[in-house]
Amino acid sequence: MTVLRSDIPARLDRLPWSRWHWRVVIALGVAWVLDGLEVTLVGSIGAVLERSDTLGLTAGEIGLSGSVYVAGAVIGALLFGRLTDRLGRKKLFLVTLVVYTVGTLATAFSPDFAFFALCRFVTGLGIGGEYAAINSAIDELIPARVRGRVNLAINGSFWIGAGLGAGLSLVLLDPHVIGPVWGWRAGFALGAVLAVAILLVRRDVPESPRWLIAHGRADEARRIVEQIEAEVSAQHGPLPAPQGHVVNYTDARQTSPSMREVARVLFKRYRQRSVVALALMVSQAFFYNAIFFTYALVLTRFYGVPEASVALYIFPFALGNVLGPLLLGPLFDSLGRRKMIALTYVLAGVGLALTGWAFMMGWLDARSQALCWSAVFFLASAAASSAYLTVSEVFPLEMRAMAIAIFYAVGMGAGGFAAPLLFGLLIETGSRGAVMVGYGIGAVLVIVAGLLALRYAADAERKPLEEVAPPLAAEGDGER
Repeated sequence: MTVLRSDIPARLDRLPWSRWHWRVVIALGVAWVLDGLEVTLVGSIGAVLERSDTLGLTAGEIGLSGSVYVAGAVIGALLFGRLTDRLGRKKLFLVTLVVYTVGTLATAFSPDFAFFALCRFVTGLGIGGEYAAINSAIDELIPARVRGRVNLAINGSFWIGAGLGAGLSLVLLDPHVIGPVWGWRAGFALGAVLAVAILLVRRDVPESPRWLIAHGRADEARRIVEQIEAEVSAQHGPLPAPQGHVVNYTDARQTSPSMREVARVLFKRYRQRSVVALALMVSQAFFYNAIFFTYALVLTRFYGVPEASVALYIFPFALGNVLGPLLLGPLFDSLGRRKMIALTYVLAGVGLALTGWAFMMGWLDARSQALCWSAVFFLASAAASSAYLTVSEVFPLEMRAMAIAIFYAVGMGAGGFAAPLLFGLLIETGSRGAVMVGYGIGAVLVIVAGLLALRYAADAERKPLEEVAPPLAAEGDGER
């Protein structure tokens, strides 16, 4: 039996942070900016699309288009996640960005609801595929010692897109700039322009050497690593010798594992990790979608905020969501995954419960409500980002993208559909007490998930991916 000993993971992990790493982060991390832009832009222009001089949609059709986008994202994650493991990271993070670009550009030319909904579905396909392909590539290219903070910061950049979407809607819908009739179309077109610019940068990001070596393409993997090392050493000088994990590959494969094998790994070999990942993803999806998709309804129904001013309240909310992962991210690498996941999840749940209580008692106005949400989601954003970090690093390389896709799909399917529906019904009652019940459910879910993580999550901080979860092709890859 042929055994291939590879130090490629150790060579990648020992690299100092460089301009090359910054290019990778910017080129790949923009996926979350685009998602935030899409979601917020649609939310901000919802009322405009009901006008007879735009698309003349009903409130139900606007809500359905949001569900279609989520459905597309779920299907895209599963479809492109499977292809990412089979064909490689680079092919798919280029393809998914093209799909997104086509979908969002076509949205700008929508003549009616049917075409608009179809375009939202295609856009969702691209975004869902991005989540699987990009998370896999980032984890495999970023040094282990900073993998946590980088991953959290990138996932938190969703809210940069959210702030951008809110700002664009205010400017483009202003009658003195473009106005509502054409402004909403310009917003989607600008999203496509941004995607094309990123596509040009993304072309230079290499295939994951880790994926190549696991698929029997050792020479190609070595050439890429040598090119990366040459660029990094040109900036930082001679590189230290690689130390630590050497992987012995005995079963390099050209194809991805079957779905039966994926199921066996998830539900037998790594059952405990799968339970934790499921709890983290479902609870954060419910938590986020419950608040974010009903944010405007709470402001308009309970605080009398004019619909035209709702976008202004997105900015403090988005700021808290961006700062949380940026400031707390380094602690996930220093204090450890289990402690920080538990801390952020539990404190976010407590914060939601307290804010919900103040809301029910009538102690808040629109401004203080927005500030409370900003503080709660400072923690919740780091917590939600750590859920994506968890599912991307605790399963074997050959099925990493598929694992991300499965947990993303289940999380979005459970939390993404159930939460907005439940909270929409609770808000329709006009009762603050009824809405508080929904907040209580969200708080309990994230607190329970945090406690599960404290007890059962993997200690993945500063460890090579191959040590956290040995590749299926590695020699002696026993259960961990």
